[in-house]
Amino acid sequence: MDAARVVVWHNPRCSNSRAVLQLLRDRGIEPDVVDYLAEPPDRAALLRVAGESGLGLRGLVREKDPAYAEQGLADADDEALLAAMLDNPRLINRPVVVTPRGTRLCRPPETVLPLLD
Repeated sequence: MDAARVVVWHNPRCSNSRAVLQLLRDRGIEPDVVDYLAEPPDRAALLRVAGESGLGLRGLVREKDPAYAEQGLADADDEALLAAMLDNPRLINRPVVVTPRGTRLCRPPETVLPLLD
């Protein structure tokens, strides 16, 4: 697989995210690592990943983050979710992996494997 074409939206403090990176590296793949907290995706990228993953915005939002409850996002529509995620990238669940074989939220980390084989 062309390692330059594997992208990981990564949070170095997340054990699942670190495990996905290790799984990739164990297979000889050095992905493009995007610290999405420091370099958040723009509107188009977030919508593209939500669509490609099949999860939609609701499936990519991190419900465990305190901002989710603070902003009352449980009943929010897609436009409100999108605005909240763009404003506060901590609300984006991770790790998201983009490969030529597909895009997936890789929780648990082993869910990255079908994207590689």
